[in-house]
Amino acid sequence: MWMWLVLLYGVFKGFREIVKKKALEKNSTIEVLFMYTLLAFLLVTPEAPNALNVEPKYYFYIGLKSFVIFLAWIFSFKAIKKMPLSLYGVLDLSRVLFATLLGVVVLQETLGVFQVAGLVPVSLGLLLLKYKPKSKEGSAAGKESVDVKLVIMAFASCLFNAVSGLLDKLLMREISSAQLQFWYMLFLVLMYLAFLLVTRTPVHLGSLIKNYWIWILSILIVVADRALFVANGMADSRITVMTLLKQSGCIVTILAGRFLFHEKNTGHKLFCAAIIIAGIVMGVLS
Repeated sequence: MWMWLVLLYGVFKGFREIVKKKALEKNSTIEVLFMYTLLAFLLVTPEAPNALNVEPKYYFYIGLKSFVIFLAWIFSFKAIKKMPLSLYGVLDLSRVLFATLLGVVVLQETLGVFQVAGLVPVSLGLLLLKYKPKSKEGSAAGKESVDVKLVIMAFASCLFNAVSGLLDKLLMREISSAQLQFWYMLFLVLMYLAFLLVTRTPVHLGSLIKNYWIWILSILIVVADRALFVANGMADSRITVMTLLKQSGCIVTILAGRFLFHEKNTGHKLFCAAIIIAGIVMGVLS
């Protein structure tokens, strides 16, 4: 059962990237983020009675996680808005690399031979994204120029998401998943609201309410996160297999890039993703 729940999380994660890109066609990044987090928070408000039982000392760490996600989502939404979705899907796999490094540095985890070997194809697959296939005429097949700033934003988002995952691991030892979800969503709403007020970003409320992609996005994150939380709570669930199943979202984004957004070089990106996932398999199943 837990495998199906994690697979559901991975697939929904892939669909979330599609919905983000569609939502951003109608509204600005900060507008979408504020409305998205507000709706998601409203969906988890039934957890309020339980959430109020959190000890005050944990608010700082939940707030820290929220700030990390605040930055991660700004970077990822800005990257997704202008970057080919299929490329973002492959770059997003780098969060496995960042999570591994954080585990070693912060949690003092040790890596086995197969885990170290698995990092090689992960790194190789990411590097191969730079080299596009050549057409018969010798030029790059289907020119797809991407600003390096967008790539940096995508990697920054992956790094911050890995930090968030690390904080989740520490916080989940002391509080429940429902409590964590309630408070970090509330903090995110307040942070994006403060950003809107400080930067005086115009908010087109009518357009936001009519942007049904934002409503879908909010439902997807709540359902996906809850599926993952339930899976984590099952005694027989294995974190190594879960890490692998979560990457299923990458395939969804690449295929969506090809068939929905008519992006170029999706075959090359699938090849790079396959190399990266092979490295993840080598590391987590060893």
